[in-house]
Amino acid sequence: MTEGTRWQFVGFIALLVALHFVLRIGLGLGPLAPDLLVVALLLAARRMRAGPAAGLGLPLGLLEGALNPLLLGPASLAQVVLGYVGSRSKEAVAGDSPGMLVLYLFAGKVVYDVLVYLVLALEGSAGSAVKLVLQTPAAALYAAFAGLAAVAAYRAVA
Repeated sequence: MTEGTRWQFVGFIALLVALHFVLRIGLGLGPLAPDLLVVALLLAARRMRAGPAAGLGLPLGLLEGALNPLLLGPASLAQVVLGYVGSRSKEAVAGDSPGMLVLYLFAGKVVYDVLVYLVLALEGSAGSAVKLVLQTPAAALYAAFAGLAAVAAYRAVA
């Protein structure tokens, strides 16, 4: 995804973050909206070094925690780890094909949900693992295709 200038891409990432909250809070969709924070972080991490990508994950995790205070710590930790791993996986997930992008976003969302679940499990407030097994793949696929659509729209405009 090399189209557009750096500032156009920063605006695109900021738009995804804003759209995440508009859909979840403004329109009241809650968990029915795709997780665009994870998508934004993963897309940004592909263009960043590992340290800054992890640094971007912290404020995104804090924003997610502002939405749901139970997730303040787990979401922040998961976003930091996801930013770091997403940036380091650039070589493994080479290419800009739609299939590889969907796979990258799908795997990233699954990793995020598993990390959040593990941290919540350590705190004793994770709930049933059945929810993780049944809902995570569907949510990851939803986020991956939403990310693919966002990237296609960005490429069409940039």
